Amino acid sequence: MTNHREEPTASKIFPDFNFAEGELLLINKPYEWTSFDVVGKIRNSLKPLKLKVGHAGTLDPLATGLLIICTGKLTKQIDNFQAEEKEYTGTMVLGATTPSFDLETAVDQQFPLDNLTEEAIYAATAPFIGDIQQYPPAHSAVKVNGERLYVKARRGEETELRLRNVTVPSFEITRIALPEVDFRIVCSKGTYIRSLISDFGKQLNNGAYLSKLVRTRSGSFLLQNAFEVKELVDYIRSKKTG
Repeated sequence: MTNHREEPTASKIFPDFNFAEGELLLINKPYEWTSFDVVGKIRNSLKPLKLKVGHAGTLDPLATGLLIICTGKLTKQIDNFQAEEKEYTGTMVLGATTPSFDLETAVDQQFPLDNLTEEAIYAATAPFIGDIQQYPPAHSAVKVNGERLYVKARRGEETELRLRNVTVPSFEITRIALPEVDFRIVCSKGTYIRSLISDFGKQLNNGAYLSKLVRTRSGSFLLQNAFEVKELVDYIRSKKTG
């Protein structure tokens, strides 16, 4: 799971941890947990050690999957891990939209599906492959004037959003069972999958929102090698009492 050479690696075999020196932990973030919830859980399990603990790339509460956690001296490399390419799989729902672009808020618009064909759905990915621009969701953790957008959105305030440049090397449709459509996306740091799915619906002259999202890869690190939060915390605590 940890390697103190230049390229840290990870596996599901529990090693002898050295959290102060620096550990890279692969975690499968639970549904409805924030990324900071996971950081807090790991930090609390390490007490009474007072160590830096941080994550390398936020996952929305309604997303699951790979979250990289760094401890100790390895937190200095978080920006490097965060900058790496990400891979996601998920499900979108066509024929409707929500203000948050996902299940956090209720459906606010509905559209007929009878004009959608499989050919059109497959073809609609093309404009989103390569270097593109997108707006962050109004319900996101992006800060504007020191306050996160989702806080403003929950108060009903409108905020002028700024376009951001991102890269999407791959956007594949893997299953169509209307209104659901499954996908796989490979993208750069800073890409909002919710925004991508919302824009995908507009490309079809329809609506779309995200109903499921799993981060399966970050750089060379894979979800299949990740720990569940409970099993890792239980192991850490057992080593302190064993």
